[in-house]
Amino acid sequence: MSTVRLADWVLQLDTSGSWPIFETECMTCQDTSEASCGKERPEVWCLRHASVTGHTGFRRLKTSFFRAHCLVAEGAD
Repeated sequence: MSTVRLADWVLQLDTSGSWPIFETECMTCQDTSEASCGKERPEVWCLRHASVTGHTGFRRLKTSFFRAHCLVAEGAD
């Protein structure tokens, strides 16, 4: 027979690795900027892309990282 212990879990922003990653995507042609740790380079890409193509709609993609943590210490009874 197995025993399963239920515990509460919580998600927390993971800042131990990468900072958020930003990209932008043209809503007309789906071309995308390079990924960047800051939002400035993807935003400049949008302005350059708009000046070359006339496309004016963009989507910002922000990737953040999370870790799940158990609220009950392992091995505690």
